[in-house]
Amino acid sequence: MESNISKYQKDLESLITRGNYLVLGLYNEFSSECANRFKKFDKDFWEKIKECSFKDKYNAWYNESLVLIKQLIPERYDDFISFYKQPKRKAITYETYTISDYLNGLTVTRGGKKVYEPSSIITKYKQQFAIVQSLKSRFDSSLYNIKELLQADLFDSELDAAKELQKKGFLRAAGAICGVVIERHLSQVCDRREIKVTKKNPSINDFNSLLQSNNVIGVQDMRFIQLMGDIRNKCDHSKKEEPTDDDITTIISGAQKIIKNIY
Repeated sequence: MESNISKYQKDLESLITRGNYLVLGLYNEFSSECANRFKKFDKDFWEKIKECSFKDKYNAWYNESLVLIKQLIPERYDDFISFYKQPKRKAITYETYTISDYLNGLTVTRGGKKVYEPSSIITKYKQQFAIVQSLKSRFDSSLYNIKELLQADLFDSELDAAKELQKKGFLRAAGAICGVVIERHLSQVCDRREIKVTKKNPSINDFNSLLQSNNVIGVQDMRFIQLMGDIRNKCDHSKKEEPTDDDITTIISGAQKIIKNIY
């Protein structure tokens, strides 16, 4: 089975390659205004970039990049989004005009002049592209801690094992495995967020309370995790009530959702 690290590396290489073409696509769309700036490029250069449509291909690149950034460098997640859109702005200026504005065809003029110029869009996109490129150094650097990616591989394997146990009717064992996966993942989230855990053997609900009180999750996520904790307790502790097949299906899909969406 291909590891998560290999998947991330392949996805990243694809994003960097496509990102380079998007730069060329921007130059093409602004070619009439940027001709003087890029005189050094020859005719073949301009012919090549005519095939690269920034407006057609940017959104797919942005959405895929966003997923990787959230996974690997969540501290740059908000920065990456800010170059695309700025919902809380008082006015549209050269600094606040975003890639989203450009894609939507928004033009703002003051005194007969545009409040932005091509270089502002190119600069914002290049800032995003630089964040994506920085992901590569995380893989290449010996200082990068790949523990979380390796742990994700282990989680996938354990959830596969839980599915097999469910098929064979070992419902308590399947639910118990899922509970451990959820517990370990929430522990990682607390570590990453530098949330101090004082309990010696914290449970799913202990981590759940900590994450909510530190504003990492909202009420909806808190209630969802609480449900997963209840099913886990039924599998581990309750002798009077047997977990149902639906319970195990719920906790398996719930574990996958928590791992994917809570960081």
